[in-house]
Amino acid sequence: MNRTKGDEEEYWNSSKFKAFTFDDEDDELSQLKESKRAVNSLRDFVDDDDDDDLERVSWSGEPVGSISWSIKETTGNSGSAHDVREQLKGRNSFSSYAQIPKPTSTYSLSSFFKGRTRPGSFQSLSDALSDTPVKSYAPELGRPKGEYRDYSNDWSLSDTVRRLRKGKVCSLERFRSLQDKLQLLEEAVSMHDGNVITAVLIFLKRTLSKEILFRELEVRQVALRHLIHFLKEIGDQKLLLDLFRFLDRTEELALSHYREHLNIQDPEKRKEFLKTCIGLPFSAEDAAHIQDHYTLLERQIIIEANDRHLEAAGQTEVFRKHPRKASILNMPLVTTLFYSCFYHYTEAEGTFSSPINLKKTFKIPDKQYVLTALAARAKLRAWHDVDALFTTKNWLGYTKKKAPIGFHRVVEILHKNSAPVQILQEYVNLVEDVDTKLNLATKFKCHDVVIDTCRDLKDRQQLLAYRSKVDKGSAEEEKIDAILSSSQIRWKN
Repeated sequence: MNRTKGDEEEYWNSSKFKAFTFDDEDDELSQLKESKRAVNSLRDFVDDDDDDDLERVSWSGEPVGSISWSIKETTGNSGSAHDVREQLKGRNSFSSYAQIPKPTSTYSLSSFFKGRTRPGSFQSLSDALSDTPVKSYAPELGRPKGEYRDYSNDWSLSDTVRRLRKGKVCSLERFRSLQDKLQLLEEAVSMHDGNVITAVLIFLKRTLSKEILFRELEVRQVALRHLIHFLKEIGDQKLLLDLFRFLDRTEELALSHYREHLNIQDPEKRKEFLKTCIGLPFSAEDAAHIQDHYTLLERQIIIEANDRHLEAAGQTEVFRKHPRKASILNMPLVTTLFYSCFYHYTEAEGTFSSPINLKKTFKIPDKQYVLTALAARAKLRAWHDVDALFTTKNWLGYTKKKAPIGFHRVVEILHKNSAPVQILQEYVNLVEDVDTKLNLATKFKCHDVVIDTCRDLKDRQQLLAYRSKVDKGSAEEEKIDAILSSSQIRWKN
């Protein structure tokens, strides 16, 4: 097959496939068309006619889709498309598209995000020539009208209270008249929600005078109790005192005033403040408590100053062996009594630090005094003082041991402070109930008490059972064997 040079050129030029050339003038325009088709195809994904009822406004303030808007949009787009075509005429490189300036568009924000225009206008060429490789297309979502109601303050009383109950932000400033504020309070009370009631009370406290607020709350006891609790929580003593004074609650007024002593740290200033509380209208019981509090603090100040001097001098044995770990100031009465029994147990009754003086001054019951003194002296292992604490004499001069707290508690306190077995056995024997005595003796290993009690009960089986609990070859085992072999005892079993 011989072909001339002209035939070959005609064959290649007539092929249905076109070779790529850098000099092709139509290449640029074909790519533009292809880009435009790709952009238009995106309409299928975002086309949503459900929100056509939402009115859209362009930057100029005119509704999108109106006649005037369509004319302006068409004119602006036509001009911009013409400018772009003029720039494309003298350029053959694809990279030059990135430098094409974007024309100014008057499209609305909705048309920009949706990637389309309203019917009656065409898409400008600038959309196809955007320098951003990927554009965002999303349907415009209309905000529910309920979202704007917080800003317009058109909530009703019940709606406002319900929103407060759900923890939502809701302004109360639109309730300006006294009637509206009281209705709001009553609506909050009817919800039975303390947080909502407190929130409304804070608003009323800020916007009403004290006289009006107190007067209205006097007939609304539920709200009044919430306000009193709130004022106590935030520590607004001044307003709380004014409220009690208005309500003529003299006792609560006095107690609220007395409570302020907790904020005074200086002992001397606290003592002087307590002195001013003595004449306030307390009940008889509370008045006695206030007087005792003042007297106790007065004595604590004297004892603290004296003991600090003794401790610094180092001449008192008890302070050398057992240095103080804390100050006695502002301590409770029982702690003060324990302190006196520990450091001043042998002092004469006439001194302020004497335990007997404290007992008589503050009318401390015998049980409380014995229990405290026993704990203090047992901690010092002063067993002679412990014995003297329970020893009494009758009018004939006979002595006997008596414990107002019960000897079973005495045994437990002595064991807690590591008392010797001989002392424990002495007080275990003083327990009257036999079962309690056996249990304590077994628990604290008072062998002689257990053996003697089983012998007195003539309980051979229990004595045999206890024999297995003592050490083999010990004196206790020998004692048990001697009792079991005795023929003078008539055993029950």
